Amino acid sequence: MAATATAGHYAPPGPPVFVEGPIRAFAIATAFWGVVGFLVGVVIALQLAFPLLNLDLEWTSFGRLRPVHTSAVIFAFGGNALFLTSLFIVQRTCRARLFGGDDMGWFLFWGYQFFIVMAALGYVLGITQSKEYAEPEWYVDLWLTLVWVVYLIAFGGTIKRREEPHIYVANWFFLAFIITVALLHIGNNISIPISLGSSHSYSATPGVQGAMIQWWYGHNAVGFFLTAGFLGMMYYLIPKQADRPVYSYRLSIVHFWTLIFLYIWAGPHHLHYTALPDWAQTLGMVFSVMLWMPSWGGMINGLMTLSGAWDKLRTNPSLRFSVAALGFYGMSTFEGPVMSIKAVNGLSHYTDWTIGHVHSGAMGWVGFITFGALYYLFPVLWQKKSIWSERLISWHFWIATLGIVFYITAMWVSGIMQGLMWRAYDELGFLQYSFVETVEAMHPYYVIRALGGVLYLTGALIMAFNLWKTVTEGEAAEPAPRFAPAHAVAAE
Repeated sequence: MAATATAGHYAPPGPPVFVEGPIRAFAIATAFWGVVGFLVGVVIALQLAFPLLNLDLEWTSFGRLRPVHTSAVIFAFGGNALFLTSLFIVQRTCRARLFGGDDMGWFLFWGYQFFIVMAALGYVLGITQSKEYAEPEWYVDLWLTLVWVVYLIAFGGTIKRREEPHIYVANWFFLAFIITVALLHIGNNISIPISLGSSHSYSATPGVQGAMIQWWYGHNAVGFFLTAGFLGMMYYLIPKQADRPVYSYRLSIVHFWTLIFLYIWAGPHHLHYTALPDWAQTLGMVFSVMLWMPSWGGMINGLMTLSGAWDKLRTNPSLRFSVAALGFYGMSTFEGPVMSIKAVNGLSHYTDWTIGHVHSGAMGWVGFITFGALYYLFPVLWQKKSIWSERLISWHFWIATLGIVFYITAMWVSGIMQGLMWRAYDELGFLQYSFVETVEAMHPYYVIRALGGVLYLTGALIMAFNLWKTVTEGEAAEPAPRFAPAHAVAAE
């Protein structure tokens, strides 16, 4: 049975080589949880601007819904995107079926969705550890540990059984993300239940030691979950979308090792001017500033991959998301080291400037690279010629970009104003502004932030509609070969 496909090679009869059912499920879950996370984000942004929207109910208060938003975006939207892309990419770049097959793939899918739901229920009911990005209680953490071990076995086992001798750099980043997140998760979540059968627990490391471990975890959750994993996505997607090889494979390896070594030490910059020893604060600052170099090396490598193919930005709307994502990655990885410098941090710490910085990375880098991945993968996974509407992709891009601009500029202005008002003294040495006055001054910027969130959510809804129409009404593609030869893997 001959198959006319992109590689144009004979496809042997029999079942498909690659596991795809669970990966399709992860693709759908990524789009679904993205809409949920962005929607909750809009709600809590409006609650800050208009406190009556807290509804005087404990379950709908900002304090309960805020971790629902952060976890939905980071772990539900971002986590499903990482499962989706890592399991898709590792099979194709290794020319090997997923270790454990469909059964392990489906366990990972349903196990991870169960973790998300259990964590969200805990937030709404007030059952949390009260640790940033690590709110789930001990019983949810134990379940996630099991799922993560299976994930490592599936991913590592696929690499072990590969028929391609070379391990593509995207898999290096994915493997570093999986292993390091496991280490961070276990180290930060060692806790002791209050009593037998209690859902609440005490952290095993209290005080400043607990804070140090928490921000070793917290910053590296950003560094490995939201950066290394998504860089693996970038190193596969941009060459595929641009139909060009990676600009410099050597630079990608240098990027990998320098990023992995430096990121792990940057956490203490979250604890400037606290009880943490001064040497530890300075160490975190120095490593954070050094981190700027490998980060921009990766960004340049991705952008230079488009050499000779910049015209594709006019004809390939999904590539715009990936390239814009690199721009936001470069911006946020420059801003972060600047904010880690103690003199700057004295102004920015505890202000909305930090919120603007986090969201330029989350909305611009993580969100956009994931949107580009979804637009690329949906036609491939459902065997369609192309996305249903490229015009809707363009609408999504410009609406979401406008939303990001409103959001982060409002938070930059609000945060710098907030920090300056906190530091203002009158001629007698007393504080010039009360805390309430700073909150009142920030109100218009909070409204602008909510507007930016609404635009970003609108873009995600457009995407969900476009993806649904692609699956249900998209034109079927000619069947692809079930097993691409080694030399065709990079241009499947």
